[in-house]
Amino acid sequence: MNLKQHFESKNKPLRVLHTEKNVDKIISDKLISWLPKFPKEYVVVCVGTDRSTGDALGPLTGSLFSETKPKHMTVYGTLHEPVHATNLNERLKVINDKHHNPFIIAVDACLGKSSSVGCIIANNGPLKPGAALNKSLPELGDVHITGVVNVSGFMEYSVLQNTRLSIVKDMAKTLAAVLTVIDNRLTYHRSIPAVITPPQYNQETI
Repeated sequence: MNLKQHFESKNKPLRVLHTEKNVDKIISDKLISWLPKFPKEYVVVCVGTDRSTGDALGPLTGSLFSETKPKHMTVYGTLHEPVHATNLNERLKVINDKHHNPFIIAVDACLGKSSSVGCIIANNGPLKPGAALNKSLPELGDVHITGVVNVSGFMEYSVLQNTRLSIVKDMAKTLAAVLTVIDNRLTYHRSIPAVITPPQYNQETI
């Protein structure tokens, strides 16, 4: 394999069914291969709204992941405080003001072919939120994960509204597990400097 083929292979999107065995490890390994090799602030932005079943994948993932109390990632976008079309620009400004040049992992729902429903797609590069509904929204993220929650092609807004909650919930659990694996791996690779232990004195000799 030449250098160009290696680069293309490394950056090729990964598509895995959310019910596949060890799916959290498969996807997290791929995402970790795209993480920077130097220290960064890590931010997870889960896009979507709890007012639409299909579009709730992002905020539900954000809530489930937040419950694990991640140590190395800051989460934006939960069921109680969603990041959606009407506040996306505002939230991105908050993120950029609060975090210095953060590495952003974006999470969102998407629509696709009937054969792709239930698949989780990991991709290197920014997310284009609102594409399924032809909304013009700012891109975000250094890498992104999307979950195919239903079929595209006709009346997308209605399709999102009528998506089964069961598949959204199951996929959100998987995505939260993926993010938890990454957070734990960041903990595992954390370098802790050595500390010199002060000498212990016997009180009788002082």
